[in-house]
Amino acid sequence: MKKILLLAGLLTGAGSVLMAQSSKQVAWTYSAKKIADKTYEVHMTATIGGDYHLYAQDAGGDGPIATSFTFVKNPLFTLDGNVKETGKLIKKFESAWNHDVKFYEKTVDFVQIVKLKGNLQTNLAGKVEFMVCNDRQCLPPADVDIKVNVGG
Repeated sequence: MKKILLLAGLLTGAGSVLMAQSSKQVAWTYSAKKIADKTYEVHMTATIGGDYHLYAQDAGGDGPIATSFTFVKNPLFTLDGNVKETGKLIKKFESAWNHDVKFYEKTVDFVQIVKLKGNLQTNLAGKVEFMVCNDRQCLPPADVDIKVNVGG
C-alpha cells in the first residue's frame, strides 16, 4: 500500500512539474484599449519562449489542443463577436499529428471586443487554455487565468 501511495505521489508531482513547464513557455500579458464610447478592445498577448509554438484557435484537425478562451459572465458588459488573432500564422504539416496544423511562433495577439452597458469600470475575467510544442516534444495543455480592467 505504501508503494502505491508513493507512486501516486510521484506521478502527481511529475504532472505538476510538466504543467508548470508548459505555463513557463508562454508569458501572457493583458491590456484594454478604448476604441469607441463604452467599447474596448481587450488584448491578450502571448509571448512564446524558445523554439516552442502555440496552436491557433483553429489548430486544424484532430490532435493538438487549440488555444481557447472562456470568459466569466458579467452583467455589466457584452462580448462583441469572437476572439480574433493577430500575428504571423504558420500552417505546416506535423508528422506527430499526420496533417497540417496552424500555429504561432514568438508572439500572437488575441483580441476580444467588449461593450460596456454604462460608464463604469469592471473586469473581463476568465481562462485561456493552450498547448505548446516544438520539433521534439509537446508539453501538456495549460490553463492560465485572465483578468483585465475595462472602462473607467
